[in-house]
Amino acid sequence: MSRTSKWLLAGFAVFSLIGFLDAVYLTVQHYNNGILPCLIFSGCDKVTSSSYAKVAGIPVSLLGAGYYFIVLVSTILYFDTGNKKVLEILKNLPIAGFAATLWFLFLQFFIIKAICFYCVVSAIISTALFVLAILIRKTGRVAYND
Repeated sequence: MSRTSKWLLAGFAVFSLIGFLDAVYLTVQHYNNGILPCLIFSGCDKVTSSSYAKVAGIPVSLLGAGYYFIVLVSTILYFDTGNKKVLEILKNLPIAGFAATLWFLFLQFFIIKAICFYCVVSAIISTALFVLAILIRKTGRVAYND
């Protein structure tokens, strides 16, 4: 596996793990009715308790945890097996994640008019995963057995 490949996969693993932990924390706080300590920004509770914090009754944070978990498991599977179908997940799923990120940032800035620190962390991570996916697309593949 080439050095570039290892760095791309390591980036996917690290970012998706951090995103997963962030989303799980928000989900646990949601179900425990916890008060979020809002670092840097004020408005975490306003964002996480808004009508936009759930989709079909499911907390957005739980959906985010699922998204990051799929990316993390896909990264591990690709690293372990080199399966090209798994690589397609890594090339495409972050595009959907980034689109969701743009939507949620729009909601925070223009509709809810409050910013959630944890949501911004997730947005940064989702953007990083999107950039890594673009890099994979640009290089054409992540070499498995170099």
